[in-house]
Amino acid sequence: MTSATTTAITLINVLTVSPKKQEMLIDLLLENTETVIRTLKGWIATDLIASADGEQVVIHSRWETQTDIAAMRVDPRMVAYFPRIAALASLNSVVGQVVMSHHR
Repeated sequence: MTSATTTAITLINVLTVSPKKQEMLIDLLLENTETVIRTLKGWIATDLIASADGEQVVIHSRWETQTDIAAMRVDPRMVAYFPRIAALASLNSVVGQVVMSHHR
């Protein structure tokens, strides 16, 4: 089955981490998602994906608009949280729209 394009904005964050710190990073991301992310305007959903080799964690989140993503990035609770992530992992981000999705 193929899904049509959606209007939600997708934010993909790829965090590279030492395998010894992957679990600690996931715990931090879970805590932040439950206490901050879920409360922010425009948030729709978040998936955390842990690589099997322990070297990456992918955050796949959906937002109503790019403005909501920009507001999340400057929210004081997030600004305070970012150094905690940076202490554990490096980060690369991609913002875009799903243009096609295949599934069974």
